[in-house]
Amino acid sequence: MKRIIVLLFALFIGVTSFAQKNELKAAEKAIKKNDYATAQASLKQAMPMVENADDKTKAKFYYLHALTCSGMAKTDPTKYGPAADAYNNLFEIENKMHSTKYTKLAQPELDKLISDISAQGIKSYQSKDYKAAKSQLYEVYHLSPRDTTFLEYAANAAYLDKDYETALNYFVQLKDLGYTGIKTEYSAKNKETGKREVFESKAQMDLMKKSNLYTDFKETQSESRRPSIIKNISYVYVDMGDNQKAIEAIREARKVDPKDVSLIMNEANIQIKIGDKEAFAKLMNEAISLDPNNPVLYYNLGVISNEQKEYAKAKEYYLKAIELNPEYKDAYVNLGAVLLVKDQELVDEMNKNLSNFDKYDKIKAKQVDLYKEVIPYYEKAYKIDSEDIDVVRTLMSLYENVEMDAEFKEMKAKYDSMK
Repeated sequence: MKRIIVLLFALFIGVTSFAQKNELKAAEKAIKKNDYATAQASLKQAMPMVENADDKTKAKFYYLHALTCSGMAKTDPTKYGPAADAYNNLFEIENKMHSTKYTKLAQPELDKLISDISAQGIKSYQSKDYKAAKSQLYEVYHLSPRDTTFLEYAANAAYLDKDYETALNYFVQLKDLGYTGIKTEYSAKNKETGKREVFESKAQMDLMKKSNLYTDFKETQSESRRPSIIKNISYVYVDMGDNQKAIEAIREARKVDPKDVSLIMNEANIQIKIGDKEAFAKLMNEAISLDPNNPVLYYNLGVISNEQKEYAKAKEYYLKAIELNPEYKDAYVNLGAVLLVKDQELVDEMNKNLSNFDKYDKIKAKQVDLYKEVIPYYEKAYKIDSEDIDVVRTLMSLYENVEMDAEFKEMKAKYDSMK
Protein backbone atom coordinates (compact mmCIF):
# COMPACT_ATOMS: atom_id res chain seq x y z
CA MET A 1 0.00 0.00 0.00
CA LYS A 2 2.86 2.36 0.88
CA ARG A 3 4.47 1.72 -2.53
CA ILE A 4 1.19 2.65 -4.23
CA ILE A 5 0.97 5.92 -2.24
CA VAL A 6 4.57 6.79 -3.09
CA LEU A 7 3.92 6.02 -6.74
CA LEU A 8 0.77 8.17 -6.80
CA PHE A 9 2.68 11.02 -5.13
CA ALA A 10 5.44 10.75 -7.71
CA LEU A 11 2.87 10.80 -10.49
CA PHE A 12 1.25 13.89 -8.93
CA ILE A 13 4.65 15.65 -8.79
CA GLY A 14 5.24 14.75 -12.41
CA VAL A 15 1.84 16.02 -13.56
CA THR A 16 2.27 19.25 -11.55
CA SER A 17 5.74 19.84 -13.01
CA PHE A 18 4.43 19.20 -16.52
CA ALA A 19 1.50 21.61 -16.04
CA GLN A 20 3.88 24.16 -14.56
CA LYS A 21 6.20 24.03 -17.56
CA ASN A 22 3.28 24.23 -19.98
CA GLU A 23 1.92 27.37 -18.34
CA LEU A 24 5.39 29.00 -18.34
CA LYS A 25 5.89 28.09 -22.01
CA ALA A 26 2.48 29.53 -22.85
CA ALA A 27 3.37 32.75 -21.00
CA GLU A 28 6.73 32.93 -22.79
CA LYS A 29 5.08 32.58 -26.22
CA ALA A 30 2.47 35.23 -25.36
CA ILE A 31 5.18 37.68 -24.22
CA LYS A 32 7.01 37.27 -27.55
CA LYS A 33 3.76 38.30 -29.27
CA ASN A 34 3.28 41.21 -26.82
CA ASP A 35 0.08 39.49 -25.71
CA TYR A 36 0.53 40.38 -22.04
CA ALA A 37 -3.07 39.63 -21.02
CA THR A 38 -2.65 35.98 -22.11
CA ALA A 39 0.77 35.83 -20.47
CA GLN A 40 -0.70 37.12 -17.21
CA ALA A 41 -3.49 34.50 -17.34
CA SER A 42 -0.95 31.69 -17.86
CA LEU A 43 1.26 32.93 -15.02
CA LYS A 44 -1.80 33.17 -12.75
CA GLN A 45 -2.46 29.49 -13.46
CA ALA A 46 1.17 28.60 -12.75
CA MET A 47 1.48 30.64 -9.55
CA PRO A 48 0.07 28.05 -7.04
CA MET A 49 2.36 25.37 -8.50
CA VAL A 50 5.44 27.63 -8.51
CA GLU A 51 5.23 28.18 -4.77
CA ASN A 52 6.49 24.61 -4.23
CA ALA A 53 8.78 24.51 -7.28
CA ASP A 54 12.59 24.48 -7.36
CA ASP A 55 14.53 27.75 -7.42
CA LYS A 56 15.31 27.53 -11.15
CA THR A 57 11.60 27.36 -11.99
CA LYS A 58 10.83 30.19 -9.56
CA ALA A 59 13.53 32.33 -11.20
CA LYS A 60 12.02 31.77 -14.64
CA PHE A 61 8.52 32.50 -13.31
CA TYR A 62 9.62 35.83 -11.76
CA TYR A 63 11.47 36.73 -14.95
CA LEU A 64 8.36 36.14 -17.08
CA HIS A 65 6.16 37.86 -14.51
CA ALA A 66 8.48 40.91 -14.57
CA LEU A 67 8.39 41.08 -18.38
CA THR A 68 4.58 40.75 -18.34
CA CYS A 69 4.11 43.52 -15.78
CA SER A 70 6.63 45.72 -17.63
CA GLY A 71 4.70 45.24 -20.85
CA MET A 72 1.34 45.95 -19.23
CA ALA A 73 2.76 49.04 -17.47
CA LYS A 74 3.12 50.74 -20.84
CA THR A 75 -0.63 51.30 -20.79
CA ASP A 76 -1.42 50.64 -17.12
CA PRO A 77 0.80 52.49 -14.58
CA THR A 78 -0.67 50.39 -11.72
CA LYS A 79 1.57 47.55 -12.95
CA TYR A 80 4.74 49.46 -12.00
CA GLY A 81 4.56 48.15 -8.42
CA PRO A 82 4.02 44.47 -9.33
CA ALA A 83 6.81 44.76 -11.92
CA ALA A 84 9.18 46.13 -9.27
CA ASP A 85 8.24 43.27 -6.91
CA ALA A 86 8.79 40.69 -9.66
CA TYR A 87 12.22 42.06 -10.59
CA ASN A 88 13.27 42.22 -6.95
CA ASN A 89 12.06 38.64 -6.35
CA LEU A 90 14.04 37.51 -9.40
CA PHE A 91 17.24 39.22 -8.24
CA GLU A 92 16.81 37.87 -4.72
CA ILE A 93 16.35 34.25 -5.78
CA GLU A 94 19.16 34.30 -8.36
CA ASN A 95 21.47 35.93 -5.85
CA LYS A 96 20.66 33.06 -3.47
CA MET A 97 21.40 30.57 -6.31
CA HIS A 98 24.62 32.42 -7.27
CA SER A 99 23.19 32.67 -10.77
CA THR A 100 22.69 35.60 -13.15
CA LYS A 101 20.94 33.79 -16.04
CA TYR A 102 17.62 35.63 -15.95
CA THR A 103 19.02 38.72 -14.23
CA LYS A 104 21.15 39.43 -17.30
CA LEU A 105 18.17 38.91 -19.60
CA ALA A 106 15.94 41.12 -17.43
CA GLN A 107 18.36 44.02 -17.02
CA PRO A 108 17.69 45.79 -20.37
CA GLU A 109 13.92 45.60 -19.76
CA LEU A 110 14.39 46.81 -16.19
CA ASP A 111 16.52 49.75 -17.38
CA LYS A 112 13.83 50.70 -19.89
CA LEU A 113 11.12 50.46 -17.22
CA ILE A 114 13.14 52.63 -14.81
CA SER A 115 13.69 55.19 -17.56
CA ASP A 116 9.95 55.28 -18.39
CA ILE A 117 8.81 55.59 -14.76
CA SER A 118 11.41 58.23 -13.86
CA ALA A 119 10.41 60.31 -16.90
CA GLN A 120 6.73 60.02 -15.92
CA GLY A 121 7.52 60.84 -12.28
CA ILE A 122 9.52 63.94 -13.19
CA LYS A 123 6.75 65.04 -15.58
CA SER A 124 4.13 64.61 -12.83
CA TYR A 125 6.30 66.53 -10.37
CA GLN A 126 6.86 69.40 -12.79
CA SER A 127 3.12 69.61 -13.51
CA LYS A 128 2.51 69.67 -9.72
CA ASP A 129 0.65 66.36 -9.73
CA TYR A 130 2.40 65.42 -6.49
CA LYS A 131 -0.01 62.57 -5.71
CA ALA A 132 1.11 60.70 -8.84
CA ALA A 133 4.73 61.84 -8.57
CA LYS A 134 5.28 60.50 -5.05
CA SER A 135 4.27 56.97 -6.17
CA GLN A 136 6.11 57.03 -9.49
CA LEU A 137 9.34 58.40 -8.04
CA TYR A 138 9.26 55.88 -5.21
CA GLU A 139 8.81 53.06 -7.73
CA VAL A 140 12.08 54.14 -9.40
CA TYR A 141 13.81 53.74 -6.04
CA HIS A 142 11.95 50.45 -5.47
CA LEU A 143 13.22 49.12 -8.81
CA SER A 144 16.73 50.51 -8.35
CA PRO A 145 17.59 51.00 -4.65
CA ARG A 146 20.99 52.42 -5.60
CA ASP A 147 19.19 55.47 -7.04
CA THR A 148 18.60 56.93 -3.58
CA THR A 149 18.07 60.41 -5.04
CA PHE A 150 14.64 59.26 -6.25
CA LEU A 151 13.68 58.40 -2.67
CA GLU A 152 14.42 62.02 -1.77
CA TYR A 153 12.35 63.22 -4.75
CA ALA A 154 9.49 60.95 -3.64
CA ALA A 155 9.74 62.32 -0.08
CA ASN A 156 9.53 65.89 -1.35
CA ALA A 157 6.54 65.04 -3.57
CA ALA A 158 4.74 63.40 -0.63
CA TYR A 159 5.40 66.47 1.51
CA LEU A 160 4.03 68.79 -1.17
CA ASP A 161 1.00 66.49 -1.47
CA LYS A 162 0.54 67.03 2.32
CA ASP A 163 0.91 63.28 2.81
CA TYR A 164 3.01 63.82 5.91
CA GLU A 165 3.07 60.19 7.10
CA THR A 166 4.56 59.02 3.79
CA ALA A 167 6.96 61.98 3.62
CA LEU A 168 8.18 61.26 7.16
CA ASN A 169 8.63 57.57 6.33
CA TYR A 170 10.75 58.39 3.26
CA PHE A 171 12.83 61.08 4.97
CA VAL A 172 13.54 58.76 7.92
CA GLN A 173 14.57 56.02 5.45
CA LEU A 174 17.04 58.46 3.88
CA LYS A 175 18.42 59.41 7.27
CA ASP A 176 18.81 55.76 8.35
CA LEU A 177 20.51 54.93 5.03
CA GLY A 178 23.10 57.63 5.74
CA TYR A 179 22.09 59.35 2.50
CA THR A 180 24.18 62.40 1.60
CA GLY A 181 23.30 62.99 -2.07
CA ILE A 182 26.89 64.12 -2.66
CA LYS A 183 27.88 63.93 -6.32
CA THR A 184 30.63 65.22 -8.55
CA GLU A 185 29.61 68.22 -10.66
CA TYR A 186 31.38 69.06 -13.91
CA SER A 187 31.25 72.67 -15.04
CA ALA A 188 32.93 75.34 -17.12
CA LYS A 189 32.49 78.99 -17.98
CA ASN A 190 30.84 79.77 -21.31
CA LYS A 191 33.14 82.20 -23.17
CA GLU A 192 30.26 83.94 -24.94
CA THR A 193 27.92 84.47 -21.95
CA GLY A 194 30.49 84.48 -19.16
CA LYS A 195 28.20 82.19 -17.15
CA ARG A 196 29.19 78.89 -15.57
CA GLU A 197 27.35 75.85 -17.00
CA VAL A 198 27.03 72.37 -15.49
CA PHE A 199 27.56 69.30 -17.71
CA GLU A 200 25.75 65.99 -17.33
CA SER A 201 28.95 63.94 -17.13
CA LYS A 202 32.74 64.03 -17.22
CA ALA A 203 32.59 62.67 -20.78
CA GLN A 204 30.49 65.66 -21.88
CA MET A 205 32.88 68.06 -20.16
CA ASP A 206 35.87 66.39 -21.85
CA LEU A 207 34.09 66.77 -25.19
CA MET A 208 33.48 70.49 -24.53
CA LYS A 209 37.19 70.96 -23.81
CA LYS A 210 37.81 70.30 -27.49
CA SER A 211 35.21 72.81 -28.67
CA ASN A 212 37.08 75.97 -27.59
CA LEU A 213 33.72 77.42 -26.42
CA TYR A 214 34.42 77.07 -22.70
CA THR A 215 37.10 77.92 -20.19
CA ASP A 216 37.84 77.37 -16.47
CA PHE A 217 36.78 73.70 -16.31
CA LYS A 218 36.09 72.40 -12.79
CA GLU A 219 35.20 69.20 -10.96
CA THR A 220 33.53 69.94 -7.62
CA GLN A 221 31.69 67.97 -4.96
CA SER A 222 28.11 69.04 -4.27
CA GLU A 223 27.11 69.82 -0.70
CA SER A 224 25.76 67.03 1.49
CA ARG A 225 21.97 66.72 1.52
CA ARG A 226 22.00 65.14 4.98
CA PRO A 227 21.41 68.43 6.88
CA SER A 228 18.40 69.13 4.65
CA ILE A 229 16.99 65.63 5.24
CA ILE A 230 17.18 66.02 9.03
CA LYS A 231 15.73 69.52 8.72
CA ASN A 232 12.86 68.22 6.58
CA ILE A 233 12.02 65.62 9.23
CA SER A 234 11.58 68.44 11.73
CA TYR A 235 9.38 70.40 9.31
CA VAL A 236 7.14 67.36 8.77
CA TYR A 237 6.66 66.98 12.52
CA VAL A 238 5.78 70.70 12.70
CA ASP A 239 3.13 70.26 10.00
CA MET A 240 1.81 67.14 11.72
CA GLY A 241 1.37 69.15 14.90
CA ASP A 242 3.64 66.89 16.97
CA ASN A 243 5.38 69.69 18.86
CA GLN A 244 7.59 67.54 21.08
CA LYS A 245 8.99 65.42 18.24
CA ALA A 246 9.35 68.55 16.13
CA ILE A 247 11.50 70.21 18.81
CA GLU A 248 13.62 67.05 19.16
CA ALA A 249 14.11 66.85 15.39
CA ILE A 250 14.94 70.56 15.12
CA ARG A 251 17.56 70.25 17.86
CA GLU A 252 19.08 67.27 16.06
CA ALA A 253 19.11 69.29 12.83
CA ARG A 254 20.78 72.20 14.63
CA LYS A 255 23.63 69.92 15.70
CA VAL A 256 24.33 69.48 11.98
CA ASP A 257 23.78 73.15 11.11
CA PRO A 258 23.84 75.29 14.31
CA LYS A 259 23.68 78.61 12.41
CA ASP A 260 20.54 77.88 10.40
CA VAL A 261 18.22 80.73 11.37
CA SER A 262 15.14 79.05 9.84
CA LEU A 263 15.54 76.16 12.30
CA ILE A 264 15.74 78.59 15.21
CA MET A 265 12.62 80.35 13.97
CA ASN A 266 10.74 77.07 13.67
CA GLU A 267 11.57 76.07 17.23
CA ALA A 268 10.70 79.59 18.44
CA ASN A 269 7.34 79.35 16.72
CA ILE A 270 6.63 76.04 18.47
CA GLN A 271 7.76 77.38 21.84
CA ILE A 272 5.39 80.33 21.61
CA LYS A 273 2.55 77.99 20.60
CA ILE A 274 3.05 75.88 23.72
CA GLY A 275 3.33 79.05 25.84
CA ASP A 276 7.05 79.03 26.68
CA LYS A 277 7.73 82.75 26.22
CA GLU A 278 11.13 82.55 27.90
CA ALA A 279 12.40 79.94 25.43
CA PHE A 280 10.88 81.96 22.60
CA ALA A 281 12.67 85.17 23.65
CA LYS A 282 15.99 83.32 24.00
CA LEU A 283 15.71 81.80 20.54
CA MET A 284 14.75 85.14 18.99
CA ASN A 285 17.76 86.86 20.49
CA GLU A 286 19.96 84.05 19.16
CA ALA A 287 18.47 84.37 15.66
CA ILE A 288 18.98 88.14 15.57
CA SER A 289 22.56 87.85 16.82
CA LEU A 290 23.31 85.35 14.02
CA ASP A 291 21.69 87.41 11.26
CA PRO A 292 20.99 90.99 12.40
CA ASN A 293 20.44 92.37 8.89
CA ASN A 294 18.02 89.76 7.62
CA PRO A 295 14.67 91.44 6.75
CA VAL A 296 12.91 88.06 6.49
CA LEU A 297 13.82 87.34 10.11
CA TYR A 298 12.21 90.58 11.31
CA TYR A 299 9.22 89.97 9.06
CA ASN A 300 8.70 86.52 10.62
CA LEU A 301 9.04 88.05 14.06
CA GLY A 302 6.31 90.46 13.06
CA VAL A 303 4.05 87.60 11.98
CA ILE A 304 4.58 85.72 15.24
CA SER A 305 4.02 88.87 17.33
CA ASN A 306 0.85 89.59 15.38
CA GLU A 307 -0.42 86.05 16.04
CA GLN A 308 0.18 86.69 19.75
CA LYS A 309 -1.80 89.95 19.47
CA GLU A 310 1.30 91.95 20.38
CA TYR A 311 0.56 94.56 17.73
CA ALA A 312 3.04 97.22 18.85
CA LYS A 313 5.90 94.73 18.60
CA ALA A 314 4.62 93.47 15.25
CA LYS A 315 4.59 97.04 13.91
CA GLU A 316 8.15 97.57 15.12
CA TYR A 317 9.38 94.37 13.44
CA TYR A 318 7.65 95.13 10.13
CA LEU A 319 9.15 98.63 10.08
CA LYS A 320 12.59 97.10 10.69
CA ALA A 321 12.05 94.64 7.83
CA ILE A 322 11.11 97.56 5.56
CA GLU A 323 14.16 99.53 6.70
CA LEU A 324 16.41 96.62 5.71
CA ASN A 325 14.50 95.96 2.46
CA PRO A 326 12.46 98.92 1.17
CA GLU A 327 10.95 96.67 -1.56
CA TYR A 328 9.51 94.11 0.87
CA LYS A 329 5.89 94.08 -0.30
CA ASP A 330 4.54 91.61 2.27
CA ALA A 331 6.00 93.70 5.10
CA TYR A 332 4.07 96.78 3.87
CA VAL A 333 0.85 94.75 3.56
CA ASN A 334 1.20 93.21 7.01
CA LEU A 335 2.10 96.54 8.56
CA GLY A 336 -1.06 98.04 7.09
CA ALA A 337 -3.08 95.09 8.41
CA VAL A 338 -1.63 95.52 11.92
CA LEU A 339 -2.58 99.19 11.95
CA LEU A 340 -6.08 98.32 10.73
CA VAL A 341 -6.67 96.08 13.75
CA LYS A 342 -7.79 99.25 15.52
CA ASP A 343 -10.46 99.78 12.86
CA GLN A 344 -12.79 97.16 14.35
CA GLU A 345 -12.64 98.93 17.70
CA LEU A 346 -13.64 102.23 16.03
CA VAL A 347 -16.47 100.52 14.11
CA ASP A 348 -17.83 99.05 17.35
CA GLU A 349 -17.73 102.48 19.00
CA MET A 350 -19.57 104.08 16.07
CA ASN A 351 -22.27 101.40 16.23
CA LYS A 352 -22.78 102.21 19.91
CA ASN A 353 -23.20 105.92 19.16
CA LEU A 354 -25.47 105.94 16.14
CA SER A 355 -27.84 108.44 17.83
CA ASN A 356 -25.07 110.61 19.31
CA PHE A 357 -24.08 112.50 16.16
CA ASP A 358 -21.27 114.58 17.69
CA LYS A 359 -19.52 111.56 19.23
CA TYR A 360 -20.12 109.48 16.11
CA ASP A 361 -18.50 112.16 13.92
CA LYS A 362 -15.47 112.36 16.19
CA ILE A 363 -14.98 108.59 16.03
CA LYS A 364 -15.51 108.64 12.25
CA ALA A 365 -12.81 111.32 11.98
CA LYS A 366 -10.42 109.04 13.89
CA GLN A 367 -11.24 106.24 11.45
CA VAL A 368 -10.50 108.48 8.46
CA ASP A 369 -7.18 109.50 10.05
CA LEU A 370 -6.36 105.82 10.55
CA TYR A 371 -7.11 105.05 6.91
CA LYS A 372 -4.93 107.97 5.78
CA GLU A 373 -2.09 106.60 7.93
CA VAL A 374 -2.46 103.15 6.37
CA ILE A 375 -2.90 104.16 2.71
CA PRO A 376 0.80 104.97 2.01
CA TYR A 377 1.84 101.43 3.03
CA TYR A 378 -0.66 99.81 0.67
CA GLU A 379 0.29 102.29 -2.07
CA LYS A 380 3.90 101.22 -1.68
CA ALA A 381 2.86 97.55 -1.87
CA TYR A 382 0.85 98.35 -5.02
CA LYS A 383 3.83 100.11 -6.57
CA ILE A 384 5.95 96.99 -5.95
CA ASP A 385 3.29 94.58 -7.24
CA SER A 386 0.33 96.09 -9.07
CA GLU A 387 -1.13 92.64 -9.83
CA ASP A 388 -1.88 91.68 -6.23
CA ILE A 389 -5.68 91.69 -6.22
CA ASP A 390 -5.91 91.80 -2.41
CA VAL A 391 -3.82 94.98 -2.31
CA VAL A 392 -5.95 96.50 -5.09
CA ARG A 393 -9.18 95.60 -3.27
CA THR A 394 -7.94 97.07 0.04
CA LEU A 395 -6.76 100.31 -1.58
CA MET A 396 -10.07 100.68 -3.42
CA SER A 397 -11.97 100.38 -0.11
CA LEU A 398 -9.64 102.79 1.70
CA TYR A 399 -9.89 105.43 -1.05
CA GLU A 400 -13.68 105.16 -1.03
CA ASN A 401 -13.89 105.65 2.75
CA VAL A 402 -11.66 108.75 2.80
CA GLU A 403 -13.43 110.16 -0.28
CA MET A 404 -10.38 110.14 -2.55
CA ASP A 405 -12.66 109.87 -5.56
CA ALA A 406 -10.14 110.05 -8.40
CA GLU A 407 -7.93 107.40 -6.78
CA PHE A 408 -10.98 105.25 -6.01
CA LYS A 409 -12.13 105.30 -9.66
CA GLU A 410 -8.65 104.39 -10.88
CA MET A 411 -8.36 101.50 -8.43
CA LYS A 412 -11.88 100.25 -9.18
CA ALA A 413 -11.09 100.17 -12.89
CA LYS A 414 -7.96 98.16 -12.08
CA TYR A 415 -9.94 95.81 -9.84
CA ASP A 416 -12.65 95.28 -12.47
CA SER A 417 -10.01 94.39 -15.06
CA MET A 418 -8.60 91.70 -12.76
CA LYS A 419 -11.84 89.87 -12.04
